[in-house]
Amino acid sequence: MGIIIKTPAEIETMRRAGKIQADILNAVGKAIRIGISTKELDELADKLCEKYNAKPAFKGYNGFPAALCTSVNNQVVHGIPSLKQILKNGDIITLDFGIILDGLYADSCQTFLVGEVSEKTKLLVERTKKALYLGIGQAQAGNHVGDIGQTIQSYVEQFGYSPVRETVGHGIGCKLHEDPEIPNHGKAKTGPKLVADMTICIEPIINAGKPEIVTESDNWTTHTADGSLCAHFEHQILITENAPEILTPWDE
Repeated sequence: MGIIIKTPAEIETMRRAGKIQADILNAVGKAIRIGISTKELDELADKLCEKYNAKPAFKGYNGFPAALCTSVNNQVVHGIPSLKQILKNGDIITLDFGIILDGLYADSCQTFLVGEVSEKTKLLVERTKKALYLGIGQAQAGNHVGDIGQTIQSYVEQFGYSPVRETVGHGIGCKLHEDPEIPNHGKAKTGPKLVADMTICIEPIINAGKPEIVTESDNWTTHTADGSLCAHFEHQILITENAPEILTPWDE
């Protein structure tokens, strides 16, 4: 397919889409509480898409059945919302969510704390979020994809964490997943070069233990092979001639 450079009109639409996506993700995140099911969170995301006249990007994508991916504790990515999955005190949950607005995509995710979590769990989440922003700091025209991956990998590995290898960031815009892939590991000055008006998703997916993951029987949800927790943050980024622009400005 090749890397798609976006036009000014496409970038402006993606700014609008990113703001809506972030507003919906903020609202669903605020609904997280002890005792709520992941299905209820998914239903809220669906309703908010209707309110904003946006289409949920994941629903029906390769057969995925929901608007949200809800991954709890040792689940890594692509968790399917369920009435049977009830959040409890001490859990963490990643909400991964995308929309389509006027034919263009917006996608980001956050990991949220449920009730009171352990200090060890809190640190994993905080450090994964920091890894995201360190990676974004490398998203400069003239740098390479490998600069992002090495920065994320070197930061998280000092704590004994592992970046997941099988699931990576990606280009985005006209399709949900475009070239180039943006791994969370790598070597500086390698991989595709970043140029102005590229739009990419940077998304550290970080296991507290080893990097290996296993796909569950639903053929979507993955979990850590060693049972360790996983945290995941993602922003959609516009590469510019200056500082990178975050297109999905969710609440901090």
